[in-house]
Amino acid sequence: MGKRVALVLAGCGVFDGSEIHEASAALVHLSRGGAEVKIFAPNIEQRDVVNHLKGSPTEEKRNVLVESARLARGNIQDLAELKPSEFDAVIFPGNFCFLGVFLGGFGVAKNLCSWAVDGKNCTVNGQVSSTLQAFHSAKKPIGLCCISPVLAAKVFPGCEVTVGQDKNVDGRFPDAETASAIAELGCKHICKNVNESHVDKANKIVTTCAFMCKAPLHEIFDGIGTMVQEVLKLA
Repeated sequence: MGKRVALVLAGCGVFDGSEIHEASAALVHLSRGGAEVKIFAPNIEQRDVVNHLKGSPTEEKRNVLVESARLARGNIQDLAELKPSEFDAVIFPGNFCFLGVFLGGFGVAKNLCSWAVDGKNCTVNGQVSSTLQAFHSAKKPIGLCCISPVLAAKVFPGCEVTVGQDKNVDGRFPDAETASAIAELGCKHICKNVNESHVDKANKIVTTCAFMCKAPLHEIFDGIGTMVQEVLKLA
């Protein structure tokens, strides 16, 4: 029997929801690893909606659960229904996040917490926080990629995570200052390349930078693969 993994989404779309390539990569690697996956999202209104063609906010209102259902092919549940006792691990795909050209979105940092607006002083959605705490208390692994590691930094002070590099090496890590913000929260940032992940063995938290790095899609795909593999090993 494969490991039972809950995948938590934050909408659908690079600028105001879950990054589609990251969510798909996680699902492909979980499938390859023989995992049994169920997908969840909070039943809440998006912080905002972005026209992805123009890269500008619109006046629309959209629901995170309804939008996430696009990625889940309709097979999705309200995050409020997630029972950690029924799963071996949880994974949060992330979102593209180049603050230098911030276009009003990235769902984890806007819909699952307020990092996009408040930075290190953000608050984490209550259901998201309780889900993370429940898996952590049960000593079940948590996988996070791209900007999602900031959730762990807020909920688990002192944990180890990576969002890539702490300097903008060769212009590939334009959001390198995120590493400093994580350190200011009392957590340890571990510098990693895009095709790598970091395992905080004490907390069973596995992180990879994904689109926090300007890298070819296949390298991001491979990095998410290492994260998924490590999560399944710990499960």
